[in-house]
Order: sequence, then C-alpha cells, then structure tokens
Amino acid sequence: MTAEFMLITFTLFLAGVLAVPIASRLGLGSVLGYLLAGIVISPFLHWIGADVVALQHFSEFGVVMMLFIVGLEMNPKSLWAMRSRIFVLGGLQVTVTTLLVMGVAMAFGQPWSVGLAIGLVFALSSTAIVNQTLREKGLLRSDGGQASFSVLLMQDIAVIPMLALIPLLALPELTEAMSHGHTGGDHGSGGLNLSLVQGLNGWQTGLVTLAAIAGVVFIGTYLTTPIFRFVARARLRELFVTTALMMVLGIALLMTLVGLSPALGTFLAGVVMAGSEYRHELESDIDPFKGIFLGVFFITVGASIDFGLLGQNIALVLGLTVGLIILKSAILLLLGQAFKLEGGDKWLFGLGLAQAGEFGFVLLSFTVANAVIPDGVADILLLVVALSMLLTPALFILYDRVIAPRYSYEDEREADKIEAPSQIIIAGHGRFGGIVNRGLRAAGLDTTVLDYSSEQLEMLRRFKISVHFGDATRPDLLHAAGIEEAKILVVAIDGKEAITGLTRYVCAHYPHVHVIARAVDRDHVYDLWSVGCRDVIRETYDSSLRATRSAFEALGHSRATAERMVAEFDASDREVMLELAELHDINIPMVENEAYMQRVSEMMEVWQEQMAGRVYNAKKKVD
Repeated sequence: MTAEFMLITFTLFLAGVLAVPIASRLGLGSVLGYLLAGIVISPFLHWIGADVVALQHFSEFGVVMMLFIVGLEMNPKSLWAMRSRIFVLGGLQVTVTTLLVMGVAMAFGQPWSVGLAIGLVFALSSTAIVNQTLREKGLLRSDGGQASFSVLLMQDIAVIPMLALIPLLALPELTEAMSHGHTGGDHGSGGLNLSLVQGLNGWQTGLVTLAAIAGVVFIGTYLTTPIFRFVARARLRELFVTTALMMVLGIALLMTLVGLSPALGTFLAGVVMAGSEYRHELESDIDPFKGIFLGVFFITVGASIDFGLLGQNIALVLGLTVGLIILKSAILLLLGQAFKLEGGDKWLFGLGLAQAGEFGFVLLSFTVANAVIPDGVADILLLVVALSMLLTPALFILYDRVIAPRYSYEDEREADKIEAPSQIIIAGHGRFGGIVNRGLRAAGLDTTVLDYSSEQLEMLRRFKISVHFGDATRPDLLHAAGIEEAKILVVAIDGKEAITGLTRYVCAHYPHVHVIARAVDRDHVYDLWSVGCRDVIRETYDSSLRATRSAFEALGHSRATAERMVAEFDASDREVMLELAELHDINIPMVENEAYMQRVSEMMEVWQEQMAGRVYNAKKKVD
C-alpha cells in the first residue's frame, strides 16, 4: 500500500465525513453532500495526479451492491406484478427520450448517427442517485418510487442492446482518423480482455447469456443456503462477510463476461435470494460496503467536472443541462399521466428521473472508442451528464418542499363531516390507536376516531367501525369533532413533531380535556411533559416490561417474583423520569441543558445501585 493510495483514500473519506453531516443538517441530503465534497477536493485530486475516472469505475461497485440489496427486499411475485411498468413504461421512456434527443441533436447540425448515440446516452438516468435518495426519504415504496424503480430497471436492461448498437453507428471519417492514430488513446488495448462471448455469433452469444442468467438463478436458489451453512460452521463473522462480498462480486463478474450489466445481474440474484433464510444477514453484511462505495462514487462524480472546459463553454453546458432536465421531465410527466400516476407521485416520477446517469460516462467512453462521437462533443456531453446528476438533489428538494405538500393524495380529499361527536376522541387509528379504540368500544363506550389515511379508513369501514377522515392537527377539525365538550383525547398519530404539536395545542386551549399522548421514545416523554401533558404512554414500554418478566421466568423465577421485580424496576424508572422531566426544556437541546445534564450525571451511578437494590429486595421478599 503506497503513501499516494493512502493519501487519496484519506482525502475521499475526510471530504465525505465533513460534507455529508453539514449537508444533512441543512436538509440537502447525503448525495448532494458527497457531490459538493467532490467538487471541493477536485483541484487537490488533480494536483496529486489521482485518476478520478479510474476511481469512479472502481466505486461503481456501490451501485452493484445497492441493486443487490434492493433485489433482496423484493421477491419474484412482486417483480412479476411490476412487469407492465418495467417493460411498457420503461420501454416507452427510453424510446421516446432517445428519439426526441436525437431530433434536437440533428437540429443542432449533428449527423443522425451521432444524434442517436447522444439520445441513447441521455435516455438513461442515475440509478445510484435516484435509488439512494428514494430510500433515504422513504419514497421507494410509493407509487412514484415504484414507477421510478421500474424505469431504472428497464434502463439497465436497455444498456445491453445499446452496447450492441453503438459500434454500428461509427462515423467513417472518425474510424479512418483513429486507424491513423489521430484520436483518443489506446482504448481497450494492452489489457486483459475477458469475455465469454467474444467471437461468437448472435445465437451463440444468446445461449451463453441465457446460461449465465440460469446460473445466477440456480446459485441463488439452490446453493446460497448450503454455502452459508458451511461457512457458518467456522463461527467467524469476517468469513461470512467475505463470502457475501465474494458472491456479489462473482455474479457481477459473470454478468460482465457475457456483456450484461453487472447491476442487473446482482439485482436478479438478490430477487432470487429474497426467500433465503440468510437474506437479512446478507443485507446487513453488504450494506456498510455499499454505503462506502456509493459515497466514493458520488464524490468522484463531483470531482470529475472539468471546470476549465466548463468555464469556456458555460452558456452551452448550462443550456444543454437545463434543456435535458426540462425535456426528460416533460416526457416522464406525460408518461406518468398515461400510467395513472397522480398528484405528488407523478411529480416525484417526473423530477426524480430527469437527469442523465452514471452509465452515461461508460457509454460516452464507448462511443469515442468506437468512432461514433467526436472527442470534443463527448467532452461537452460528459459535463452535461455530471451537472445534471449534480442538480438532482435540488430537484428532490423542490419536490419535498414545494410540490409534495400541494399534491399529496390525502390533501385531495376533504375531511368528513362529523354528525354525532362523542366525549372520547381518538386521533389516529393505527397499531396504537386501534387497540385503544377496540378496548373502549368493547366496554360499550362511544368514540370519535380521526385518521388521515383514506386507505386505512376504507378498510375499517368494511368492518362497520365508525371512523372519520381528517387531519387531527387541524383546529377546525378538532372543533367539528367536539373538542369543547370532550373529556378525553387520545393522541395516537404518527410522528414526534405532529404528536407534540397536537398535544401542545389541546393542553393550551382546552385544559379541561384529559390528554393521553403516545410517546415514541424516552426523550419524547420529556417533550410531551414540557408542553403540559401528564398522561404520557411510551408506545413500547409496557410490552418491554412484559418481555423482561418473561426473561425472569425463563431464568427460573416464579411468576409472582418476576412480576414484583419488574414492578420495582418500573417504579424506580418512573421516579427518575418525573424528576428529569421537570428539568427538561423543549426549547433547549438536551446536551445544552446544563441543569438536566448535571443531574443525569449525578444520578447515574446512584440510580443504578438503588434500582438494583430494589429489584433484589423484591426478589428476596417474594422468594
């Protein structure tokens, strides 16, 4: 390991460590943080002679790992259910974008073959950025997220015929110039050329490709479990991690040898392995490496921008980049409309895939090597690809902050009219509020249930449960629900901020109402206490106590002893929480609240000893 290698690695990691937390804190997301980090360190990397392009190709393995994990989270049945979106929606997106970009290029005076090649490059979107951002924001399971994923998958499939088509578009004058050594280096010469299909005709290549895919399916279905069982006998975690990486790398290599996208192959392997008993272990082992490689990849995208060339052609590059984003967004929005994507999902689909993709770098190098696109044009197009990827996080921010609040599905429906409000209002009818409602109604008590999920309410109404659609945090809806005459409000909605906001409002404006608030965690208990609620229920606390009691019983204690020990622990914990709750200030971050932190520090050792003593005495008393 050379000093140069360690310096480059340290620089990449340092840039990510500094930039990503700052970007995340500003609400920009990790991807934009990595891209900006790459831009900042770009001059330094070029000064020390780092091969940014080689780093980018190496770190693309993160995209391969990401698609493997995405595949693990799916199964063949769900993939089959998406076939229409994958092949029809995805196919239309690739075809229409290619043809329209080709038309624009020809309008700018490019030959049809160059225009077609540019269209193929720009038809692709960034699997790495889009999938990573959708997963970060929890949007991958939404209709817009699923449509985006389907199109990205089709684009990966489309790369195969693109690679076959591009050499057929070679320009005679460029081919002649390359043969005389006037252009572009020694692409592909002098290195080891590994391919299982080189020199084969069409049907032979097809057979080898099908055999490789069948091999991946066979390995994932029949060999994964025996291999990992064998490795597990060694009881070495690092060997398990190595095996997981070996399988992903081996499948990616096999796909590359037969001319397929390695990301597509590992996605297929992930889908096949989704039913394996080792699925979760595979995911947890691969995920950290995926994050590291993806981070380095995004940094290299930012570092690959040639600012000298950009400065000389700033108007042209920016115009082409913005034009590409507008064109692709328009195509995607029209396709989304045709495939019945509505509201925010349509805009998520339209904006999320509007950039060019990382495979554009590969295709552009391939077009230059095959005398399809001149070097000068390719250099400008590389800048357009990189800048469009750089602007993608900004498009997601636009969606999050401007579009999503206006076009969410739930906002399109008006709140229900509440004809006969009761004295018990339950805000939220999920896994927490639903049980509360069932218990109260079983005792013959009437409740007014408010929930903001129309799908959930439609299901409940099929079981003849009286529920009302609406946002319980809205004062006008609370008024319609009869908050003035209500005795009890059970706050069971999702989200810390929403729970705290609703609780604060009711405690301040309707002090006669007894508020029972759901707390997400221990810190949330203090927030709710701070805004005036005195009946706070930690959503997993009671079940955790029951689990503790079961653990005591499993260790040989009687039911009475176990219950007494848990009761003493519970009492001690509540006493401490009440004391600390009085010192908590919701307007001051906990670590900056000196009185709170000082008291916690004083209490820790004493509290632990006292609690242990009380539990032990409870055990002795019962025994």
